[in-house]
Amino acid sequence: MIKRTLYFGNPAYLKTKNEQLLVELADTGETKTAAIEDIGVLILDHQQITITHSVIAKLLANNVALITCDDIHHPTGLMLNLDGHTLQSQRFQAQLDASVPLKKQLWQQTVAAKIINQANLLAQYRIANKTLLNLAAKVKSGDSDNCEAQAANYYWKNVFPLFPGFKRFRKASRPTIY
Repeated sequence: MIKRTLYFGNPAYLKTKNEQLLVELADTGETKTAAIEDIGVLILDHQQITITHSVIAKLLANNVALITCDDIHHPTGLMLNLDGHTLQSQRFQAQLDASVPLKKQLWQQTVAAKIINQANLLAQYRIANKTLLNLAAKVKSGDSDNCEAQAANYYWKNVFPLFPGFKRFRKASRPTIY
């Protein structure tokens, strides 16, 4: 079964009753419910959300990923159940025990896939993508040549060609155009 993703971007009070998530919306006073077992991800993206410890415990017991965001809507925390099943613990341990060369090779694959996805998106809009495909093929272990940054530079310039002064800042609430 596909699990639900619940996003909260307004003030709310989250509590639980009878294995159900009860959501009281502060703006309207309306109450909604959702079966906790049907939730896969819960995103908290407002500074005036109150959540009880009971809700957190039940979410984690049901292997729900709980994501919190800061005041500029960027994810700042992720809470996962560490006791979900032995396979999960084994995966965590395998990640911790991975050799540095393996981690660098995995990063190489991740960066190459990201660049290929960017190239594919440009192709859908009939924007030249050969530069990105070439960069994806050149990614070295650990991305020592910083192909990811070079690709991002090319990608964003071509995604927003009408905004030559477009700049994206890490802590900005929205992109800035000069």
